Amino acid sequence: MSGDPSPSPATGATASLGRREQILLALIAALLAVVVFVFQGGLRREAPLERLARLSLDLPVALSDGRPTLVEFYADWCEACRSMAPAMEAIEDHHHGELDVVLLNVDNPRWQGEVERYEVNGIPQLELFDRDGQPIGRSLGARSRGELDALTGALIAQTPLPRLAGVGSTSPLAGGGATAAVTGPRSHG
Repeated sequence: MSGDPSPSPATGATASLGRREQILLALIAALLAVVVFVFQGGLRREAPLERLARLSLDLPVALSDGRPTLVEFYADWCEACRSMAPAMEAIEDHHHGELDVVLLNVDNPRWQGEVERYEVNGIPQLELFDRDGQPIGRSLGARSRGELDALTGALIAQTPLPRLAGVGSTSPLAGGGATAAVTGPRSHG
């Protein structure tokens, strides 16, 4: 009976598997575990929007540190904001120390005062500030890397903003800046 290859009830089904099959089974199990881990977001690299927002200076600090400031009002669900994020990250990396990049999430109640103060009614909305923290322009809508380079170059060089669709200079409004209708950035109306 010693040459009988059939498993005995005492040793179970794994005894019938050869060493090679056991290793193959273990590799498949490990591979499946890795796939499940990855699909559940394990070791996920932080998205550029999340990283920039987390690393942003507080707005009052950025506006008072003697560097020009680029503020982006964004939302995590905004496709245009997400598509612009790698360019914003590159701008922040390239101009770190000479320009402040601040991201404010319009869905965070903490920034509701800023959303109202800067009359954010669509996103992405960029607010552009000079070295003295004074508003000098606004940009509405998604921007390409080239357009962002032109805007930040003008901020850093203290030259007039480039002429781009959706970009305008800001000026003080007479009468306290009241608006006829209040709409939010999520209203799309």
